This record gives sequence, structure tokens and C-alpha cells, in this order.
Amino acid sequence: MSAPAASRSTPAGRLDATRCSVTAAARGDSPVGTASPAQRWLLVEQPGPWGRDALGESRFDRGVAARLSARARAEGVRVLLVRRPGERLADTGRRWAYADGRPGHEGLWWSARTDDADLLTAPWDGSVGERAPGPAYLVCTHGQHDACCALRGRPLARSLARSQPTADVWECSHLGGCRFASNVLVLPHGFAYGAVPGDGAELVAAHARGQVAPLWLRGRAGLPAPAQAAQAAVRESAGLLGVDDLPVRGSRRLPGTAAEEAEGVERFEVVLGGPTGDLVVRLESRPSAEAVQLTCRATHPAHSRVWTTLSVDG
Repeated sequence: MSAPAASRSTPAGRLDATRCSVTAAARGDSPVGTASPAQRWLLVEQPGPWGRDALGESRFDRGVAARLSARARAEGVRVLLVRRPGERLADTGRRWAYADGRPGHEGLWWSARTDDADLLTAPWDGSVGERAPGPAYLVCTHGQHDACCALRGRPLARSLARSQPTADVWECSHLGGCRFASNVLVLPHGFAYGAVPGDGAELVAAHARGQVAPLWLRGRAGLPAPAQAAQAAVRESAGLLGVDDLPVRGSRRLPGTAAEEAEGVERFEVVLGGPTGDLVVRLESRPSAEAVQLTCRATHPAHSRVWTTLSVDG
């Protein structure tokens, strides 16, 4: 039995000056280092409405949802609901996919289920299903979680699907970083993007070349935030845009003073594999000067983290 959910067509409101994505853009918030810690995903096709808890408040079998969530937590897999862009509410195939973004294991495999309960016993390791020939582009449109995701994400998803008919484009549930809407996750590598403009054509073109699109890159999901920030710094300075460029060799936090600890200042050393040898990147992270509303639903102000590159050696 499916859980009740708010209508997908419920107005998300207006993109006015108070929305988190509008205020973040006005402040110039940097998205660097904000990609999710997830490295493996379960994509569940579920057209129709999603509530704030997408899996539990959708047309997905309510009796299965809790058990599926428990299995995903135990196996370190993030569940995302997906649907094709537009207002089509009919089930278009009951598809599901397992995506692995771990370096050296990247892959995305699509299958179909006859019953939602099939997902409780299906292997999540790439051993079943058809391997996707290219990237999948997941645009967060989860307006019941944050209005900005619907107000910015839905137009982008529709435009992207129209302008790039050969690209595998999906709407998806909450990705995180709502203030950077519209947010896009490119699987299987797990590159997260924010504030993607226009119809997303430049993003698709970059990944068709096996490259990232640095202007909107938040980071690669699954990497620690210091590693994401280090990769971003070197990509910008050296123009190393390949999706497999700059593998992370190691990362460590550097000792700081008591005063720095009190102020929330942290420093890191990240070692990346470069084209001719390892690169050592030192970075500093500190709280933003101002505490602000980081999402439209936030109940109190909070500080974001600001990254500064101190040096790149090698």
C-alpha cells in the first residue's frame, strides 16, 4: 500500500528575494566542497508526487519503504527516487538502478521490478541489470523538501531533456545543498553541480568529452570535503578537467593553535595524483563570517564553510 503524498503540482511558491538560492547567489556562496558523502546509490523510478520523505510519502509501497531504507543504511547506499521530467504520473517502466561511484568501480546498471518488494532482495553490486552506456543526469526537483529545488530544478530538467534528447535526464529527490539549486548529480562518477544555468547543454557537453564542468562543480560525491576543495583548486589552476584526473592519494588535518580551534579554523594537506607526479595541496577552512538561513526551511541561521587554497606543490 502506498503512502499518501502531497500533489506533485502543489505550487512551491515564488522565487522571491527571500529564497535560499536567491540569497546564496547574492552573497556569492561558494559551492566547492559541498558534494554528498554518498558513493553508491539506489535509483527507484517512482512517477507521481513525493512528500518531504520521498520514499515514505510517495506511491511506493509503504510496507516496503521502511525495510528498504534500513537495508540501504546498513549497506551504505543512498536511495533516490527518480522520474522523467514533466507531469507524466503514470508508471513508465518501474525501473531501478544501482550506481557505484567509487573510483575504479564506476558503473550504473538498470533493471525493472515487478513489485516494490523485489528491491529488498535484489543484489546491489552491478551483477544484475543492463549497464548504462553513458552518464545519467539527475536534477533535484524535490519541492516538498525545499521550494528552490522545484522552482529552479524543474525548468532545468525539462529544458535539459528537450535540448539534449540523447542524454539520460531524470528528476530526482533531495540531493542536498538546496541553496545551490538547481542541483545536478552526474552518475556514475558522482559529480555534483550547483546553480547550473540555461538548459545545461555545457554540462552535458563536458561529460560527453569525459570532463567535468568546473564553473558549477560542487565536488565529487564520496570524497572528504578537503579533497573536493583540493581537486577544485588544481583543476582551476592547471586545467585538469578529466573525470579521472587528480586521484586522491591521501588527506590529513594539520595541527592548529588553540585560538584557531576556538574560531573553527581548520587546515588540511591533501595529496593528489598529478600528470607527472603527486601534488601536495594545503588548504584552510573556516566558518563564514555571517550566520545565515542555509535553506528555505531552516529554523535558525548557520555558518557555512569557506575554503582557501594556501599552496600547491609538486
